[in-house]
Amino acid sequence: MMRNTWSMVLTLALVMAGSVAWAAKPSPTRMITYKTVGDVELKLHVFEPAGHKAGDKAPAIVFYFGGGWVGGSPSQFYPHCAYLASRGMWAAAAEYRVSSRNKTTPIECVKDGKSAIRYVRAHASELGIDPDKLAAGGGSAGGHVAAATATVTAFNEDSDDTSISAVPNALVLFNPVYDNSDKGYGYDRVKKYWQKISPMHNIEKGMPPAIVFLGREDKLIPVATAEAFKQKMLDVGSRSELYLYDGAPHGFFNLAKFGGKFYRDTVYKMDVFLTSLGYLSGEPAIKP
Repeated sequence: MMRNTWSMVLTLALVMAGSVAWAAKPSPTRMITYKTVGDVELKLHVFEPAGHKAGDKAPAIVFYFGGGWVGGSPSQFYPHCAYLASRGMWAAAAEYRVSSRNKTTPIECVKDGKSAIRYVRAHASELGIDPDKLAAGGGSAGGHVAAATATVTAFNEDSDDTSISAVPNALVLFNPVYDNSDKGYGYDRVKKYWQKISPMHNIEKGMPPAIVFLGREDKLIPVATAEAFKQKMLDVGSRSELYLYDGAPHGFFNLAKFGGKFYRDTVYKMDVFLTSLGYLSGEPAIKP
């Protein structure tokens, strides 16, 4: 009885802190290989809602980790995935090739990002998701990959069925490096093809709605870049929300940073955004 009482007290304390089990050490429901390139298998780290089954029509999201196209881990977005699964969404954190492990360029990152969206959409019925309510999210270079799935028409994997759209229905971007010009991030690595791979420079009519989170102290992405992206989105008639955070540097949104303060606020706003699109319902299960 004492053990059960302690468990209840601990759970209550976590809820009051705005950080329940999904924000501790969540684990994927299952792993799915979505693409094989040579001897490299790329997996989706999947978080399914309780009672989820094939044939369901749950809204879905695929997250891409940050790491400058060099490194990083899908586990960065485990808390976000677990949170959204608790709210009824099918969520996955995608592996994609990076230079430190696979000797690749940003082109392969974009190719893999698109392949993941196409895989989920093509297997919607067996995965139990709605192919028309499929969002893409990510942070930093992963934010670039997510934004590129919606904007970049070049760089498709030869093995992909390009009749299946890689364009998500919504974007959730955390300090994304979506300007790759000489005034943006990563230009030296993509300068031969920067205009083709820079999301900022490939915005066209029909862009999916987007929400963007950026710290005012970010040394990699200027506030002016985020404001320019928002304006370009509005200019083509697409919804675009931008939230700027005082005193917040690059990577501020991660659960482990700043005691989770910014994590809670950004996840709360992400929830409200997705609810407004009909992906979620009811009140957010987290407080800012």
